Amino acid sequence: MLRRAVAALTALAAAAALSACTSKSEDPDATSPAGFSGSATPEATSAGAPQQNLPVQTQELQFNRDGSRPLPTKVWLPASGGPYPLIYFSHGLTSQPDDYADLLNAWAQAGFVVAAPKYPHTWNQAPEYRADDVVNQPADARYVITEVLKALPAQIDPNRIAAAGHSAGAITTIGLFSGSRDERLKAGVLLAGRQMPEPAPFSGTAAPLLFVQGKLDTTVTYEQAYGAYNEVTWPKAFLEIPQGTHLPHRDQPVVVATTTTDFWRWALYGDEAAKARLPQDAAATGAAGLTGTL
Repeated sequence: MLRRAVAALTALAAAAALSACTSKSEDPDATSPAGFSGSATPEATSAGAPQQNLPVQTQELQFNRDGSRPLPTKVWLPASGGPYPLIYFSHGLTSQPDDYADLLNAWAQAGFVVAAPKYPHTWNQAPEYRADDVVNQPADARYVITEVLKALPAQIDPNRIAAAGHSAGAITTIGLFSGSRDERLKAGVLLAGRQMPEPAPFSGTAAPLLFVQGKLDTTVTYEQAYGAYNEVTWPKAFLEIPQGTHLPHRDQPVVVATTTTDFWRWALYGDEAAKARLPQDAAATGAAGLTGTL
């Protein structure tokens, strides 16, 4: 499965001419895990983030954009209470939402609804696999977010929505903050992410972004990820895993889950204590570090 995914993303790079597409990148090594500074503060919400893990349930929702793009969507959500912030998640090539279940479940336990579709031409059992269909996925994402809000109105706060993704799913997510900007999104997490084949500037209302990158990744390289990061003019942070590969969430599962969860708690609940924990979250095992200007 991993070899197939790596080969597929490599093919996507060639076929769709994916590139870092930045002429202004600084030396990535200048951001080696060292300092972390803070500047932005999301608006605090009336309902604080849960202080303990919540029981989680799952649901399967069936969507179809334009009648030709089936988008079956799995939702992880707290078993009771709400409304909660929504995190929309995009999988990588030849993958599926359940491949990220540990991470997505951790987010749901912390008080978030997580919705993750299977994209029609890039999931691991797609009847007609096409790597270059990634360019159509931001439109799918906008559609699924709208439909999930309709399907779960009591469970989701429509004013607290974010997006995340891995690999081609992170490319999809970057599209939602650039050429296919969805203004409903308040924050984003990019796992092994780079820009679209025809990159557009990050646009719209500023939204904090957290990049998570393994320095040994040969599929989406460190330089490509940092190239995208360097184009962001909003509050941002870069979680570097020096011995990490294309699967940073598996290389350092606790670090990635803890750091991203505290990022969400800050960005979507206004939890300043969670923000203060971020550098320590990243450095907990001595295998990663965080830099940035959140």
